[in-house]
Amino acid sequence: MFTGIIEAMCPVVELRRGATWRLTIDLGRLAEGVRLGDSIAVNGVCLTVAALSGARAAFDAIGETISRTNLATIAKGQRVNIERSLRVGDRLGGHFVAGHVDAVGTIRAKDRRPAETVLRVAIGPGLTRFMAIKGSVAVDGVSLTLVEVARDTFAVALIPYTLAETTLGVKGPGDTVNVEVDILARYVARQLGGDGISADTLREHGFS
Repeated sequence: MFTGIIEAMCPVVELRRGATWRLTIDLGRLAEGVRLGDSIAVNGVCLTVAALSGARAAFDAIGETISRTNLATIAKGQRVNIERSLRVGDRLGGHFVAGHVDAVGTIRAKDRRPAETVLRVAIGPGLTRFMAIKGSVAVDGVSLTLVEVARDTFAVALIPYTLAETTLGVKGPGDTVNVEVDILARYVARQLGGDGISADTLREHGFS
């Protein structure tokens, strides 16, 4: 389990493609305390540490993972968002992120404003039913607050710190991002019949 608070951007130092891909990432200061078998989120994808050599950690990604995330677009030398798994007693600064990507979205627009940058992402219409304005979503592993939700797009506001400290600062229109909806929204939708959450549905179940 993760929180969507990125600890660092780390470079991919080796990349081996095949039936199973192997990504080797230089974790730098984050390597302290990391052990074989640990879970680490790489651009929001939960991967297992398969090998360690100093500060370098190697991760294996099977075809299913590659086909359902944007890891296929990663190149050697590229920096990726890294977050180590949540430990009991850690602060929960973002929201619960499982590291199980729901869809790969495409950045449609990046609107830079004086105090913020609004990122608009296109995804399939089936996922936006789990989203609500002021709710949470993970984009490339970054916990963000939704400011717009439409049938097949959503928008989030990025503060300067997020732009500087995550890969979202260098991504632009046409680039892909891993999207994970709030797992709590999925559970609520399932309890309410699996049709998503609407104002009418909430009223029917006693919410005003």
